[in-house]
Amino acid sequence: MRFGLRARVIAAVVAVTTTATAVMAFSAARIQEDDARDRFTAAAKTSFGAMFGQAWPHLEQFMTGNPQALDLFSQGMDKAAADWMLVTRYPQMTNDDFTTPRGPAEVVRSSSMTVDWTTGADNRTPPDRKAALEGVKDVVLLRTTGPENLLSTVTVDPATGRELLVVSANFVAYWVVQFFDLTRFEQDLTAQRWQLVWIALGVTVLGVAAAVFAAGRIQRPVRRVASAARELGDGAFDVRVPVKGRDELAELAKSFNTMADRVGTAIEELRAKDRQQQRFVADVAHDLRTPLSSMVATVGTLDSAAPEIRTRATELLGTQTRRLARLVEDLMEISRFDAGSADFRPEPVDLPALVEDAIGTAAPETPVEVTSTGDTTVVADPRRLHTIVVNLLVNAARYGRTPITVTLTGGADAVRIRVADSGAGIPEDLLPILFDRFVRGDHARQATEGSGLGLAIARENALIHGGSLEAHNDHGAVFTVSLPRESPA
Repeated sequence: MRFGLRARVIAAVVAVTTTATAVMAFSAARIQEDDARDRFTAAAKTSFGAMFGQAWPHLEQFMTGNPQALDLFSQGMDKAAADWMLVTRYPQMTNDDFTTPRGPAEVVRSSSMTVDWTTGADNRTPPDRKAALEGVKDVVLLRTTGPENLLSTVTVDPATGRELLVVSANFVAYWVVQFFDLTRFEQDLTAQRWQLVWIALGVTVLGVAAAVFAAGRIQRPVRRVASAARELGDGAFDVRVPVKGRDELAELAKSFNTMADRVGTAIEELRAKDRQQQRFVADVAHDLRTPLSSMVATVGTLDSAAPEIRTRATELLGTQTRRLARLVEDLMEISRFDAGSADFRPEPVDLPALVEDAIGTAAPETPVEVTSTGDTTVVADPRRLHTIVVNLLVNAARYGRTPITVTLTGGADAVRIRVADSGAGIPEDLLPILFDRFVRGDHARQATEGSGLGLAIARENALIHGGSLEAHNDHGAVFTVSLPRESPA
């Protein structure tokens, strides 16, 4: 059987409260009982000592040979206390044979009455305590250094079953023993134990109430988070949980809100990627359809009888085939970047020589001015770096005007390649999306042979070097490539 959070919290709080209360109540009871017993014994000894102090001179006279002194001793003891006995353990003693107690306790005199501690009534026929004394004689019937040194112990009267405190004082060969009935004392202790039990039960009830209240306080924010999680799972990515306080539940709410923010952002990015993918597929289909349509239309003229028509058809087929091949290659390059499998082989590259070669490839008939400042040697993938420069030069020659300048600047940690033309610049509405795929500067697919992937590929190649590619207008379009001197391996 599985219990919910509320039940587990209540059970835990009740268990802790009950255990702590029980331990505290038991410890308090034991401490109070021990303290009460010690105080009762001390009071009994004090009372017995005062009583014996008044009566023992008669006992001393009895020891010196005055038999009537024993009656006076008994009368004095009866007036001062109840339930006492005068005993000896030397039934056949001589003048020098009472150094070591031996034999059973022999009662010489005893009280003429006792008190029933359960009712407080006097009893003129005191119980015979000899049997109770016999069980503790080796504890309380010992020789001491004087009557002021009292001995005490607790025993049970076999005749009545009552617990008794036994206090004794030794005088030569005799002991005066007084019995204190602990019945009323034990009744008081029992009543005290029950009071502690009821207090413990009350604390437990309060603990249960506190547990129910605490469980509700804990469960409410957890339920809010659970409800928000369900809403988030149903697509409500704007759902948030109110954060209250600074405890763990507040941290839970904060963590959920952070998760919801990240999930919402991730979903928006996925949706944007999906829209981009759909646009990408549409653009690819359109750019593939254009050369293919031209090729299909041209194929029908290849069997014309006119040589000039066949020649023109062949030229058109070659042009569209090369265009299609470039588009396919660009698409494959983009797909490798997306898959994270682009080949990267860095090595030391002399930028001025690479730029001269790129000019011969991209704009052999266009005047391009190249300037170099500082150390322009960089560790990079020469093939990808060549692609960046070629794409930027092609873009400058196609959309800008001459003069075109390439400025190489070597810094302490990075090298910059700046390609600028003297054209009208980049339209402001294109700047935010200039490096997106299939974006063309002329807004018309039919007006250029470009695929709209050149700048996107150039930027990806800059990023794979750990660098960047940025664009702005300054009397024409300006593209700046920043490359670290040491590219990531």
